[in-house]
Amino acid sequence: MQAFLLFAFKRLLQLLAVIFAGCSAAFFISHLSPVNPVEITLGRISAQANMSPEAEQAMRESLTELFGLNVPIWEQFFHFWRRFLIGDFGPSLMAFPRPAMQLVMLALPWTAGLLIVSVVLTWIIGNVLGGLAGFYQNSRILKAIGMVAVGIQPIPYYIVAFLMVIIFGFLWPVLPISGGFARDIQPAWTLEFALSVLHYAILPAGSLVVVGIGTWFLGMRSLVSNIVTEDYVTYAELGGVKCGRIVGSYVMRNALVPQLTALGMALGGIFSGTIITEQVFTYPGLGSLLVNAVNSGDSATVLAVSSISIVACATAIFVIDLIHPLLDPRIKAE
Repeated sequence: MQAFLLFAFKRLLQLLAVIFAGCSAAFFISHLSPVNPVEITLGRISAQANMSPEAEQAMRESLTELFGLNVPIWEQFFHFWRRFLIGDFGPSLMAFPRPAMQLVMLALPWTAGLLIVSVVLTWIIGNVLGGLAGFYQNSRILKAIGMVAVGIQPIPYYIVAFLMVIIFGFLWPVLPISGGFARDIQPAWTLEFALSVLHYAILPAGSLVVVGIGTWFLGMRSLVSNIVTEDYVTYAELGGVKCGRIVGSYVMRNALVPQLTALGMALGGIFSGTIITEQVFTYPGLGSLLVNAVNSGDSATVLAVSSISIVACATAIFVIDLIHPLLDPRIKAE
């Protein structure tokens, strides 16, 4: 137990280092942008009301102080981390004076729901089918599934998303292709709203699942194909152990540990695919918010979305890392 706690402490330090490095990089990249949020905000205000040169200059100074641009970059960096710790990234430029964190918290549940559902379905379906294909190598059905997986796996997320929009939005219009819920339904904790959300999430989640299944299928099939040649599997078969138990307890269980590691390594790519998919389907998640913020030059919202994404992905990998010694007794927490 003491060894595991030491292992967890080391991984926690790594987690904090990753978050610090990632968020710091996001800060400096966003501040290298040539877009001046003060001038953009001032231009929008000036377009709605005539201001004298003195009032315009006073407004410019106030906005410069509000956005924290009146101090050197290193001081802005320390202010960023102070705000990061309390969850305040400042006002959003495209929804001024609304806080950027408020926009992120409104969009986060949509992305989290879409990402969790698609990742869980993809990982389970892909690993189960891949494990069966690796064990029952003579099955024609599983061979056909493998051929489809090989063909779909290299296709980018957004290509599959566009194909689904064309098929289910125009050729066979049975599913909604944009938005997160029906416009005639008010967001509320009701069954009607929940069913509408599920209905509108079918295509975005489906595009992620279709592409992702191929990756897990091929990886699991390769692992199981090697494991079935191991001596302990052969001895189990000769000992009369039931085939179902061999697949579940002897083969699949040992193959899932590397797949769990691969899941942690793939989370970043899956998240980026989710961002693109949300933009294709105009889904009201972090992806759409990030693209709109970039187009508007809203550095505060871009930084908020980037920081929350880095923290979420790093924490998920940290949790997966802690689960490893608990799932496989061969892995020692040293």
